[in-house]
Amino acid sequence: MAGLKLTGVEKTYAGAVNVLKDINLDIEAGELIVFVGPSGCGKSTLLRMIAGLEKITGGTLEIDGQVVNDVPPAQRGIAMVFQSYALYPHMTVRENMAFALKLAKKSPDEIDAAVTRAAKMLQLDPYLDRLPKALSGGQRQRVAIGRSIVRDPKVYLFDEPLSNLDAALRVATRIEIAQLKESMPDRTMIYVTHDQVEAMTLATRIVVLANKGIAQVGAPLELYERPRNEFVAQFIGSPSMNLLPGEVVATGAQTRVRLAGGEVVSSVPTVDADLGRKVNVGVRPEDFMLTDGAPVYTGTVDITEALGEVTLLYFKPEGGAHPVIAKLPGIHTGMRGQAVSLTAEPDKVHLFADGQSLLYR
Repeated sequence: MAGLKLTGVEKTYAGAVNVLKDINLDIEAGELIVFVGPSGCGKSTLLRMIAGLEKITGGTLEIDGQVVNDVPPAQRGIAMVFQSYALYPHMTVRENMAFALKLAKKSPDEIDAAVTRAAKMLQLDPYLDRLPKALSGGQRQRVAIGRSIVRDPKVYLFDEPLSNLDAALRVATRIEIAQLKESMPDRTMIYVTHDQVEAMTLATRIVVLANKGIAQVGAPLELYERPRNEFVAQFIGSPSMNLLPGEVVATGAQTRVRLAGGEVVSSVPTVDADLGRKVNVGVRPEDFMLTDGAPVYTGTVDITEALGEVTLLYFKPEGGAHPVIAKLPGIHTGMRGQAVSLTAEPDKVHLFADGQSLLYR
């Protein structure tokens, strides 16, 4: 088992282009950590720094208690699974999986045992004598994962491993990776993705990267239910959380905020919610409900998308406001062009001031 510790880690390229700064993160042995964030936030760069493929220009990286800033990639006890599979096209599945062990001068018996074990774990037994070109995308990715397993590393690194697969294969392979982690509970895995479903379903904890640093770290549901800032609130969840500008008009056991389309009650306590304070009210699309009573928001439906189990309502933005989206269970027809009033339960209402949550610190 091996944990990792990043202390003040930075990455600067020539010309003083700062990509990452002051990254502080403890990864416990046996965790499956997922890095997410917008394009260009540095998540793949951070993964490559851990692998030793990018030089760390500031701070320290420890693996299993040892500082490895200047340790070559091959000596870090790490195996990396790339987005592009990176299989040797002229080698069979067996030869691809065995190649690193041959370079390490392992005995034929050790190599055969390791390949057989990994092939069985990944259900690759029938394909061991095939070339990569005779495999599907999902099977090729499993071979790439198997090539890492046979090395028995301390840490597994996955760099968007499912991004080249179609939707159905992504689901199947994601489940296989989850099952693989369950079969190796003592192995530490770090996984980079832009897909929220992968992050929410696979991760022990999610690291959200933004503005060259870490915006929040937490369990998947913690980030969904308790975002610490507006960026995380809108990045986690699909469609994104709605943010409606308002002003605090009453405090007490709960906080009341006046909005353009009505008033809303939040379970946010009175601390940091003084009368007259300008705030953004956050409501997830799935937390909106139709109402005939006092609304949180009233607007005209511009577009509807009936997805079967849910219907998405897109409202016309008025006066330069941000567009609002509601996600209602079931099928709702004939609502386009209609004025609709929405409400939300107080414990589903988030309040933000200056970009930061007033409830979750």
